[in-house]
Amino acid sequence: MQQTARIREASRRGDYGRVIKLVRRDRRMTQLQLGQALGMSQSAVSRLEKRGTGTYRTDALAAAAAHLDIAPELVGLSGGRPRSRARDDDDMHRRVLLGGAVAAAAAPVLAAVPAPADAHSDQVAALRLSTAGYRRLDGSLPSQDLEEAVQAHLGLIQTTARGTTGEHRARLAAVGSEAAGLAGWLAWDRGNTGSARARYGAAVGAARSAGDRLLTAYQVGSLAQFEAHTGNGAEALALVRRARRAAGEPCPPVADAWLLSVEALGHAAAGDRCAADRALTASRAAAEALDGQAPPPWPWVFGFTPHKVAAHRVTCGAWLGLPGWVLGEDVEALATGHAKQRALLLDIAAGHLSAGRVEGAFSLATRALEVGVRYRSGRIVERARAVRRSLALSCPPPVVRDFDERLHGVYL
Repeated sequence: MQQTARIREASRRGDYGRVIKLVRRDRRMTQLQLGQALGMSQSAVSRLEKRGTGTYRTDALAAAAAHLDIAPELVGLSGGRPRSRARDDDDMHRRVLLGGAVAAAAAPVLAAVPAPADAHSDQVAALRLSTAGYRRLDGSLPSQDLEEAVQAHLGLIQTTARGTTGEHRARLAAVGSEAAGLAGWLAWDRGNTGSARARYGAAVGAARSAGDRLLTAYQVGSLAQFEAHTGNGAEALALVRRARRAAGEPCPPVADAWLLSVEALGHAAAGDRCAADRALTASRAAAEALDGQAPPPWPWVFGFTPHKVAAHRVTCGAWLGLPGWVLGEDVEALATGHAKQRALLLDIAAGHLSAGRVEGAFSLATRALEVGVRYRSGRIVERARAVRRSLALSCPPPVVRDFDERLHGVYL
């Protein structure tokens, strides 16, 4: 109660940095961990928390609030009522809440967008803001809850584009590409790889129709990342090459750093340790050269940091059976982003298995499985099944038997 009172008092004074600091400490999270999750440096988080009643960047407030599960109104982003939980059987109530959440998630983007110059610009800006809101909500909502809304949003974009020509049609195609890419990710997270591949393909096609080279590179790279995770290493590497051609020369720094990391995943999926190591080393150097204070260029919503390269190295190590790439003192800190990133715990679990640490592996796998069930993520549950298949013991220890009991009851 005393901590809650301090948080509300700081919010009332407009000291939103202190609100973030109090909640962060309550979550037992360091400034470094929060910064890694938000794509910021530790010093940037420190400055944010010490800003007092000064001026804040709304995108930083929104990102911190979403990660720490702080009600938007406590950091000055929303004047609405506190959030409540919709009943599972009340679809209308859930949609109303989701619509309000999208508006709150899009608020930081809206603050940075100039007033539209005409009706066509107004359409594009409104549709893009909604897409950005859905992308930010992905970190805190099950993909199943978002998928219907995103599909309806994609249909609205397509309807709006009918009968348009020229520059306006190209701009709507770019917005449609972003929404289709998000739909691809949501289908992937639900475990529907066929739909995911089709939607990523649609995103690539729309980006090309828009004539946007960077957006095309982003969508082709996203498809490459998906193919790597589904075990198609050669296809992933071919797509990375196509993404680089689409980006042109010189390749934007954030695109270069990210594509090198996706290339490493492709090499790992193809079983090439040396090539994966070279790509990861180059990706980390490129990520370290980025300015962590500058917002990433659209269509990137979140920054690309050495923290994310390290997470990709863990995944590569798990696929290649290299525990030395996976295990470390602070490796679990890499899975402190939004809930769906807890899937990385399964790659860490695979590293423990490679090192013969069965109990440690399935302790982590159980935690990841709980997240997969809570967020109804078929992607996480199927990865959990793959980890279990990799262990063949005639008499498994209790932690494995407990994992089996949990897994056998999961139907997504």
